[in-house]
Amino acid sequence: MRIAQLETVMGNAGQRNYLFVRIITDDGRVGIGEATLEWQERAVEVLLNEWVASRLIGRDAFDIEQVIGDMVRDQYQGGATVMTAISAVEIAMWDLIGKATGQPVWRLIGGQARPNMPAYANGWYGGCRRPGDFARRACEVVDRGYSAMKFDPFTTAWKSLSRDEESLAVETVCSVAEAVGPDIGLMIEIHGRLGATDAIRFIRRLDGLNIRWCEEPVEPAAIELLREVKDAVVPPISSGERLYCLPDFARLIGLRAADVVQMDVAHCGGIGMSKKIAAMAEAQDIAISPHCSIGPVAQAAALHFAWSCRNMTILESFAEFDVPWRADFVGGWNLLKDGQYELPEGPGLGLDLDLDAIADHPYRALAFPSLWDVAWVDEFTGADRANRKGQS
Repeated sequence: MRIAQLETVMGNAGQRNYLFVRIITDDGRVGIGEATLEWQERAVEVLLNEWVASRLIGRDAFDIEQVIGDMVRDQYQGGATVMTAISAVEIAMWDLIGKATGQPVWRLIGGQARPNMPAYANGWYGGCRRPGDFARRACEVVDRGYSAMKFDPFTTAWKSLSRDEESLAVETVCSVAEAVGPDIGLMIEIHGRLGATDAIRFIRRLDGLNIRWCEEPVEPAAIELLREVKDAVVPPISSGERLYCLPDFARLIGLRAADVVQMDVAHCGGIGMSKKIAAMAEAQDIAISPHCSIGPVAQAAALHFAWSCRNMTILESFAEFDVPWRADFVGGWNLLKDGQYELPEGPGLGLDLDLDAIADHPYRALAFPSLWDVAWVDEFTGADRANRKGQS
């Protein structure tokens, strides 16, 4: 089963352009992956169709370790763009193998390692400005069956928090906590905004709340500063979505700089690389929760990986707070029910692309907002998308 062709297809989903990959074998099988990367979709697309295709076509689809390992070695510069391209075809190769063997990917990479897979909600707070807005919307999230939710309570903070910014962020978190009650877990998304001193001061003010973790309190590459923050606060710390190579995760885990490791399966080298990272974390008694903020094929890959890991904790979901046509891209696939993920049963990833549905939503330049623009929260989730849908 040798790879004969690579194709890319892109469709807009509001704040993101979802870039999908199809690899086709000499016997006609098709494996799919996803290479979505904010602002860089066109660059990744060129890499896939030129550099990645040149190293992929003619190779045996079962030889994932060698094919992907060689590309990781050869890419030379590193970083999100090239690792996203590599990750996409790695995921697609697993999809091919699953389809060829008639098995879901999770069964090929370790089997079912846990009895259930809870989801936490993200993307639910579009248009929220004041603490009361967040609190009301959070109650709607709980009504959908979620036991945990993530949100960014900041505006445009960078490195330092003014007294007013800090007070508003704390009030927002406390308002959500009071509205949803003590049994609902809160993940506080900081997006690497703060310097270590301000991060420590802010997080200490959350003591006593049901904080599942504070995410990326400092710049993601500043692992030593992350360890400094972790050692100084009580709520757990998470990080890893913006790390891309195995040695970076080895540093994060070796320094015990986070309580939860958040590799992104679609950016860190794929499913096999994520398994290696999970094993390193397990050896240090560190939990994992893969970052999962892009499209449905990446979500499926993260889901198969998550079901196969013993140190998995809870999986992110944007699926119910994305554009209404998200599931159309993959023939209606959605395994999220009442805040829980179902176990995928179909061969491979268990879904396929609907090329006509994707073509109905063409690429939109500069779709993703800057998190340091005042209006980013309106573009980030539902409010701005709903307006665009009504205008279309």
